Amino acid sequence: MGSETKSSNGGSTGGGAGAGAGFRARMEHYLYSGDKKHVLAGIAIISAVFAVPWFLMNRGTKHQSHQDYLERADKARSERLSSASSAAK
Repeated sequence: MGSETKSSNGGSTGGGAGAGAGFRARMEHYLYSGDKKHVLAGIAIISAVFAVPWFLMNRGTKHQSHQDYLERADKARSERLSSASSAAK
């Protein structure tokens, strides 16, 4: 039990267990340093996280106006009603 407390002291000693703590310390340094290159890197990462799904969503059909949507809906409705009335005869 005494050896467990020594190995998990939270410091970055460079060993196997300390490698995780060193990574965390490095990430906290990047996050809270306020250095211009770290801020720009953070902005780039956040932009990429949001830009990739947005690009994948919008690469298909182009946006339509509301008027185009209404015209297509009216056309489909009239076709459906005309085919239903001809089937009823």
